[in-house]
Amino acid sequence: MKLAFLGLGVMGYPMAGHLARAGHQLTVYNRTAAKAVAWCKEYGGVSRPRPAEAAADADIAFMCVGNDNDVREVALGPGGALEGMTRGVLVDHSTVSAEIARELETTAQGQGVGFLDAPVSGGQAGAVNGRLTVMVGGTAESFRIAEPVMKHYGLAVTLMGPSGSGQLTKMVNQILIAGAVQGIAEGLNFAQKVGLDAAKAAGVIAKGAAGSWQLENRFQTMLDGKFDFGFAVDWMRKDLAICLAEARRAKAALPVTALVDQFYERVQERGGGRWDTSSLIHLLAKP
Repeated sequence: MKLAFLGLGVMGYPMAGHLARAGHQLTVYNRTAAKAVAWCKEYGGVSRPRPAEAAADADIAFMCVGNDNDVREVALGPGGALEGMTRGVLVDHSTVSAEIARELETTAQGQGVGFLDAPVSGGQAGAVNGRLTVMVGGTAESFRIAEPVMKHYGLAVTLMGPSGSGQLTKMVNQILIAGAVQGIAEGLNFAQKVGLDAAKAAGVIAKGAAGSWQLENRFQTMLDGKFDFGFAVDWMRKDLAICLAEARRAKAALPVTALVDQFYERVQERGGGRWDTSSLIHLLAKP
């Protein structure tokens, strides 16, 4: 298929790479042009200086950028993707609000283009290894077109409902992670304070009812105080702000999420904005 990929960051770069390895014809765009040039040197394909030029005539144009404003700029702004698309499907892998997803669908449909909001979970490792979870909102027809392509980097690709449903599902994902990581931080800190071999305790617990991906993959680095990797606190706070705003609109209580968001703010104040989200334990280990 003729594809476009807009946004070659930590996630987008390897995701687009999987599509190229699968034999698809790719045109890429990145705001930092040098990264697009580097991607083309590694994977082939061509780069274009504007999203509209990259997305023109694409069967599917994928987008993976930062926040609502980035999505509006890349999709709807002057020279944006939808300026160049008259057919096909625009798939947004960014984690943004459900509101912007619905706005994009309305605009896309108005010019005969399908739209899917399709945020992902699994982090950089999931993107590199092609094992992402993709949560999708949109029409069944657009999903039918894009699903087989997304499976090149998605271990689980699921249509959750109409436009915005993918973003709402990602909000649930982030709410669960926030609570889980705080619980793990408290548990590990407690284990150390009472004299247990915390690593041994975590290894046992990870195989039982309290087991989770976060515990399995983060307990050792949390105990070692290593946080210079993974999903940054700055990005998590961006995501939690989206969750909390949507919760206010829906009148859904998120007391633990709001509290953990405050803890992440304290991590930022310590200079940990780029630390992994597991750095919550730093507040307990070094109060």
